[in-house]
Parts: sequence; C-alpha cells; structure tokens
Amino acid sequence: MKLRFSFLIFFSLFLWTAASYGQEWPQWGRDPQHSSKVNWAGQNLNQNIVNIVYDPLVPQEMAESEPIYGEPVLLAHYQAPVVDGNDVYMMFKTAQYNVHNYQSQTWGETKYRWNGPHTQLNVQWQFTSDWTAAGQLATNWEGVFHPALANGSLYVPGKGGSVWRVNTNTGVGTRINPLPGDGGGTRANLDVVTPLTVDSSGNIYYAAVLFDNDVNIFAHDINGAWLIKISPTNAFTVVDWATLVPGAPAGTAQCSNAFSEATVPWPPSPTAVAPTVVCGTQRSGFNAAPAIAPNGTIYLISRAHLISREGYLVAVNPNLTPKWTANLRDRFLDGCGVPLSLGGTLPANGAPGGCRVGANYGVDPATNRPGGGRVLDDSSSSPVVASDGSIYYGSYTRYNYAQGHMMHFGSDGSFLGHYNFGWDVTPGLYGSSFITKDNHYGEVGSYCNTESVCPSDESGRAYPEGYFVSQVSPTLRADALADRGDKIMTQQWTYQNTNSAACSRDENGNVTCVPNDHPNGFEWCINAFVIDSQGNAYANSEDGWLFKIQQGGIVNVAPGCGTTTFNCGGKIFQQLALGAAYTPTSIDSAGRIYSQNAGHLFVAGN
Repeated sequence: MKLRFSFLIFFSLFLWTAASYGQEWPQWGRDPQHSSKVNWAGQNLNQNIVNIVYDPLVPQEMAESEPIYGEPVLLAHYQAPVVDGNDVYMMFKTAQYNVHNYQSQTWGETKYRWNGPHTQLNVQWQFTSDWTAAGQLATNWEGVFHPALANGSLYVPGKGGSVWRVNTNTGVGTRINPLPGDGGGTRANLDVVTPLTVDSSGNIYYAAVLFDNDVNIFAHDINGAWLIKISPTNAFTVVDWATLVPGAPAGTAQCSNAFSEATVPWPPSPTAVAPTVVCGTQRSGFNAAPAIAPNGTIYLISRAHLISREGYLVAVNPNLTPKWTANLRDRFLDGCGVPLSLGGTLPANGAPGGCRVGANYGVDPATNRPGGGRVLDDSSSSPVVASDGSIYYGSYTRYNYAQGHMMHFGSDGSFLGHYNFGWDVTPGLYGSSFITKDNHYGEVGSYCNTESVCPSDESGRAYPEGYFVSQVSPTLRADALADRGDKIMTQQWTYQNTNSAACSRDENGNVTCVPNDHPNGFEWCINAFVIDSQGNAYANSEDGWLFKIQQGGIVNVAPGCGTTTFNCGGKIFQQLALGAAYTPTSIDSAGRIYSQNAGHLFVAGN
C-alpha cells in the first residue's frame, strides 16, 4: 500500500476543441477545466504497442524508501503524457536519487514521434531543464514536473520560478523568468510547485514558492509565493499569493490542529477544544494545477505552509484580482456515531476504531468539530470546473480511513456537497457527473495511528477493504440531509477490481501469476482519468492492469482473462506496480491510451 499517513458533443464540438487547444492532450486533465474528457472513442485494450522506460531511477527510489516506510514504495508524481497528433512529449529523469534531497536528480522532456504504421515511438529530441522538486522523502512525496503545450511551443518548468519555452521542432529552449533573482537569474530556493496550465487563449498559469530552504521545506515558514501568468508573447504578470486569499490567517497566526495521539480515543471529551499551531503563510498546494473556467475565472488550491488543515479553494478574476475564497474547514458531518446506512464511515462510539463514548454526533474525532478538507502536498488533486461552472476538488481527510472527501462548490463559492473517494485524484467529468477512484484502504486504522484504539486489521473496520472506481452525481442524499443536514452526493454506479493475483512479465513477455496474493484486491493507482465520448473511463491499477470501464461499471473481457489471456479488450496487463506512484492516463485522437507504471510509459490499443 502506497499511503503512509502516520507521516504525516458532436463533430462540430470536436473541431472547436481542436481549434482552441490544437492538441489532443496538451496539459494536466487535458483542457483548462481539467475535465479529462475527449470527444472521440478510445480503443479496446488488445495489445501493448509501446513500453518505454522514462525513469530509470525507480529501483533506487524504491530501495531507498524502505528504511523510512518499512517497504519499497515509489512516492513520486509523474506528468500526464502530452499528445499533439503524431508527436508525444514525456518527461525523463537522470543522475542519481538521494532520499534526503530530491535535487540530486535531473528532469527533462523527450519528444517522440509515431513512425509510419504507428507501431513505434521514435525519439526526436530531448530537452534538459534545471527544475528540481522541493523537499525530501521524509517530509513530502516527490513533486510533479509537468509541461504544457501551446503556441507552437512546449512550456517546461525551470528553476527560480522560471519557465522554458521550448521550440517543438528543434528542442531549443528560451527561459522566461518572471521572478529574476540575483547573479545568474535564479534563486536557489525558489521553485515552481504546480503543473503548468494553458487557457484557451494560450496563456500559461502556475504557482511558485520561495522557501527558506527548499530541501528542509517545513523547518521554517516560506519567504513568498506567487501566481504567475505568461502570455503567448512572453509578457508576464506576477501576483503575490497572499493578496489572493485576503481572509486567511496571517503566517504568524495560530491555526486549530488535532488532538494529541496520547489522548485517544478522540475526542477527549464532548467539550474538548483542539490545540493550535503556527499557521504559516498561504501558498499553493503542491501539484495542484490551476483550473480556468470558460469565463476566465481561475481556480486555485491554497494552504497554510505549516498546517494542511487551513486550506482554501480560491477564485481569481481574469485580471488576477481576488474574486472569492471558500474555506475547506467545517464542511462534513459524517464522523463520530453516524451509521453506515446514513453515510458514516466509523464504527460505533466505544467500539474498536470508533470515537470515544459520548462524542458529539457527526464530528471529526481529531478536532471535535465538523470535518474539513485538508490540502496535502503529497497529493496531485487539482480543481475541476464542471459544465455548470461548479468546481470539484479532492481533499484529504484522515478520519474516514484516509479516503479523503471529494468536495463540490458553486461558482459563487457556496459549498454544495461531498463524497468519500480514494484520495489523490483529479476526477473526470461525464455529463453532470464525475468519475473517481473510490479506494477503501486497508492497513490503516479508522482515524488514528494507535493500534489498540484504531486497529488496522478487519477487527476495527466499519466496512471491508476494497478498491473501486465510481461515478457520482451531484444530487444529494435525502437521508443524510434529513438526519443532520449533511450534503452527501449520490453514487450512480461502481466497479470493483476483485483481482487478487499478483502477476509479473518476464523479459520475453511471458506472464506468471501468484494466486490470492492480495485477497482484498489492489489499489487503484490512477490520479487523473481519460473519459472518452462514450463515457468509458481508462484507469490503471497497482496490480499492473489497465482497465476500460464502461458506463454502469462494466468491464468486458475475453474468456480466460487473467489466467491464460492478458490482453482482454476491456483490460490489459502491463506491469506489476506494487507500491508504485499514482499516475495519470492520456489519449490521442486515434484512441490509443497512454498509461504509466513504475517509471514505464505504455501505449495500449487495438
């Protein structure tokens, strides 16, 4: 299991889309709204056309993680493959991995091109950036290095808050430096911390943070944070992040935290008030790509540097002035004592894994107040703008077995609803609904890390471990509203990956399997979907399979799938990825699916 919480639509529409963006998949979530939706059909998963290693450091990364996490895990984020016709752009990594300093590595972009019969990706050029990920493994997962394709260029993150504008024909880059430093034009501790987002006019948006020390990033407060916009003519606008969140506590203020683990079961009493800590200055959540609505409103995810519980969804006007902020705190009433039948997730008060006897109904046991979304820098969840202008964001919460809550806000900042999902995902849109992974994690206690109070095995669970992909409607459950006024969205369908066999592929392509290796199934590794014109969702799992999930939660597979057949039409085996990173999928206009797995780029199709 990767999570370690103790540390913590028609042809005309297609033409309009192609004219606006010029590429099939130019950025995170495909379009400025991050909908992950395309207007053509994906192919069946009959063969792995391509298997390319883009991160050869993975074995070293996993080996060095074991002393910290107790098992080899790959706690890194990777970009979505960027696709423009026959051209494909994907990151690469070189140098050496240092568990104590991500900056020992080198990041860059490779341009590939499909050859004549579209059976092979050939390298056209490589561009090496000076961007580095902030932090180290003991404090945060490795951040995402993510470009955007626009204006005939590939925009690539650089050091010092800069961006490289790379010529797509030659691979030659020119630095755009909105935040010039001293000497060589960079500041050693100034980092781009989000993917680059491109709007329908070709403007680029991203966030940068100036750390006191960008290796030991949480030792002190930050020294500044900015939202940056670069126009197609390379003009730029820089806005101080703090001006965009005017109602947030100051960096030196105190913010409410959680009770001490020594006082479990929580809450310590019905009237207990959680302690406070220094907030730290507001900045972007790591890896949270800005989203841009069709009317030009920019949506950002913000958090206090020193506490993940003080987070906001931020709306910014097209002229980069603040529009509104919506606090993520005090939004859910599904905690202590709420039965599963009414949308709760915890065992009964007093039972193993449950809150203390007498706890207030519905509260987060860690705070004794309504549950709230947290912004973890280990996540890559980004805001998504729906067709009605509302916004979805996948926040983290610990008290529901670390599943997190998908949050839904109106275009005016009003809170509309929530749904337990599976943490670290940007949902895909289909009509008025969204598709998300829905992981019910095992190996983690209900709300705390004390085994005697929150047992991590089945004895302390309110519901069994299992791994699902679900489609959810924004329509609210009437029973939860009537019971306590809670706004829980409605599940429409779900698909459970019940595979329990761990399979591996040898160098000759032969697959062998160990039956019942994971009796409760395997975690979905997807963190951003492909949703095709028919509503099929393409998602990869930790078991190494890529799935084509049809509307209604249906996966059609050939006879013998998973025993004698490993390319089944509705899913295909690629490579076992136990402990591997959360990764996104992409699609091209031919319907081929680009997926990732333990530092490998796969392309699957007919």
